[in-house]
Amino acid sequence: MFEFANQWAFWLLPLPLLAYWLLPPVHWRAEALMVPFIKQAAEATGDKLRKRAWISKRNLLQWIMLLLVWIAFIIAFARPQIVGKPEMKVKTARSFVIAADISFSMANRDWVVEGERYTRWEGVKQVLGDFIKTRDGDRLALIFFGTNAYVQTPLTTELGVVSWFLDETDVGMAGQMTSVGKAIGMSMNLFEQDTIENKVMLLLTDGQDGGKGITPIDAAYLAKSDSIKIYTLGIGDPTASGSDLDEVTLKKISQITGGKYFQAMDQKQLKQVSTELDALEPMEFEEEDYKPITHLYFYPLIIAIMLSFLLLAIRIVSSLFKRE
Repeated sequence: MFEFANQWAFWLLPLPLLAYWLLPPVHWRAEALMVPFIKQAAEATGDKLRKRAWISKRNLLQWIMLLLVWIAFIIAFARPQIVGKPEMKVKTARSFVIAADISFSMANRDWVVEGERYTRWEGVKQVLGDFIKTRDGDRLALIFFGTNAYVQTPLTTELGVVSWFLDETDVGMAGQMTSVGKAIGMSMNLFEQDTIENKVMLLLTDGQDGGKGITPIDAAYLAKSDSIKIYTLGIGDPTASGSDLDEVTLKKISQITGGKYFQAMDQKQLKQVSTELDALEPMEFEEEDYKPITHLYFYPLIIAIMLSFLLLAIRIVSSLFKRE
């Protein structure tokens, strides 16, 4: 739909007429030469005497061009524009941090998918990738932890970037130990720089805390004080031989922060966890009316400028002819 943003600007159209009627004319002065018997000389030559001061007059073409320049400026000032159909613009509603364990134990090839064996990390990475694609509207961040915790991507709405960094990450890049407490602490540092109140964390591990730095329970209480909800996800079978999965601590973390504990012993269960997590933390959209606008003011502005230069050129040329 075509419209003018400043329709009141058209009330300025008669302003030059008011100035023409109310303001006195401008008198131009020129040098004069006093010659004896000037009148007799003028009568003899047939020339007409001019006064030292005169009022510059424009011809009809110049007046029309001045009028067109003024109209073009007023139209530009009124800001013509084409307004598109209203759309709903999605605003970010929540910050979501995924903290994933990439210690050496995640390289265990004990997950079977369609008759083929995969490492735990390969199965987790595939499900997390699908989960990330469904979080449009959230600000996501990735933290990977092993011996230490590292921010892979800060909080961002660019889900494609988050997915890319997830694909490029492999087991062992953060060390061989498991530091759950450090992962929670690193997530809190990310949330401190964020202004969105709804803060959710998904903590995923197949082991137990290595005992260095802040303990997971203390970190959970600190997260609770910052209104961070933590969902914990245990990977693997805690009853299997050689398993270090600490379900007690993970359940305690989720209980303290108001989240929930999940267990996934294979990729199928992990997909069920992803579906349940979507139900527990459904997408929250803050919507606002958005109208795409195409501005057109520069068209009449260009016309006004071109006419002004043309009018100036006409005046210069006419003044040169008068001197001759």
